[in-house]
Amino acid sequence: MNLQILQDSYLDFILYSGINIFLSILLYLILIWLKNRITANIQEKSQIFDLLNIVLERLNNVIIFIIVFLFISQNLFQNYPIIGAINIFLSLIFFIQLAFIVDGVSVYLISSNNKLKTTGRKSAVKNAISLIKFFARSAIWSIALLLCVDNIGVDITALVAGLGIGGIAIALAAQNILGDLFASLAIVLDKPFEIDDYIVVGDISGTVEQIGIKTTRIRALSGEELVCSNADLLGSRVRNYRRMTERRAEIHLGVVYQTPYELLTKIPKLVEQIIVKAENARFDRANFKSFGDSSLLFEVIFYVSVPDNDYKEYMDIIQNVNYEIFKRFEEEKIEFAYPTQTLHISKEI
Repeated sequence: MNLQILQDSYLDFILYSGINIFLSILLYLILIWLKNRITANIQEKSQIFDLLNIVLERLNNVIIFIIVFLFISQNLFQNYPIIGAINIFLSLIFFIQLAFIVDGVSVYLISSNNKLKTTGRKSAVKNAISLIKFFARSAIWSIALLLCVDNIGVDITALVAGLGIGGIAIALAAQNILGDLFASLAIVLDKPFEIDDYIVVGDISGTVEQIGIKTTRIRALSGEELVCSNADLLGSRVRNYRRMTERRAEIHLGVVYQTPYELLTKIPKLVEQIIVKAENARFDRANFKSFGDSSLLFEVIFYVSVPDNDYKEYMDIIQNVNYEIFKRFEEEKIEFAYPTQTLHISKEI
């Protein structure tokens, strides 16, 4: 009797296995056909379709078959001792495949983020982007690993607590390094400055040449390279001259006291005409400011807008304006003043 029951049990097991294999192959072929059809029909370029394409590409065909096979086995062999092993194996395969998909999606979202896109020499910040990807992928696979271990039956409470204490210890030991690392991420995301920007931070000024994970390198006007900690830069007031839409220019003119009143009143209008004709210059004001020790002082204010706020081009425009002022003053017989002293000697009789 027992032998008959055992034989029936084996026959049922073989029958269920055959049904399992047949259904698994059938369902696998249907899923692969659907996957290929969807992939072939994705032609529109958009973030949603790109994400869908990544998900489909990361769905491994072998893993699909294993998941289908185990899922059907889970329903057919519920009364068999192997059901426990099937459940564990199915969970492991599922979490690994899910982590693989989420990993691809996260890398795509980080790489396609407009705040993280860089071109040309700005590719130096790719170090920080790689760091973001590393943190994201580490978090994804760590969670997947913990879920797999938990499904095996291991108590992960102590493991998580140990990892937390270890993480705190490492963070305290390397807080300066981690501070610079996160400051580097803040620079990439917030972009207070970029490669080729001319910045002033405290008594440091120069052109940004490289933004690294820990430090930023600045080329000073005198030629030397300045290496600054990212955390120190973010903790200071940064003046970025390249971000200016216009740069203010100020010219002071001094004419002699012997200048006739008629010529004196013509000077503001004359200077305005010169600046209005100048390229990339916007006139603001020209005023007779004050009486100096040896000259009548005029103050001229105008704004210069040049591509990327190039300082050399800015100075060239001011130079051309000064040349034209000198030329017009010469034509109008207006004399520039220079420091003079008149000495009066009285003779006692």
